[in-house]
Amino acid sequence: MSGTLINRFYSEVLAGGNLALVDEMVTDDFIDHELALPGQPPGKEGARFFASTIRSAFPDISVKEAAPTLSDGDFEAAHVVMTGTHQGDLMGIPATGKTVEFGGTDIIRVQDGKIAEHWGSTDTMSLMQQIGALPE
Repeated sequence: MSGTLINRFYSEVLAGGNLALVDEMVTDDFIDHELALPGQPPGKEGARFFASTIRSAFPDISVKEAAPTLSDGDFEAAHVVMTGTHQGDLMGIPATGKTVEFGGTDIIRVQDGKIAEHWGSTDTMSLMQQIGALPE
């Protein structure tokens, strides 16, 4: 996986579980334009909340694919496909033991070597269908 900041977040924070890296990788005034999860707070704590919630629901989450990755000036973008086993609560849905594969596309703005802004789109509908929360 490339050494871009966005791919480091996927591999080391989300898949690797090193939530302490959020402080190193995300600015204090971070703005997330997606707010993908109910109850997700704003700012840096929102990034930590997102990673923690996903890791609690899918403790074995891994990056299957992260490509293409674009890095141009202060912006990075990537499409990621992740896999994991639903072993914990996700948005009120108790663990099902089902294996999932879902994708997302993320764009970040980098400021002073840290993530300052995030725009994203996660395939939440497919994820919810795979854990049985929505009909296919």
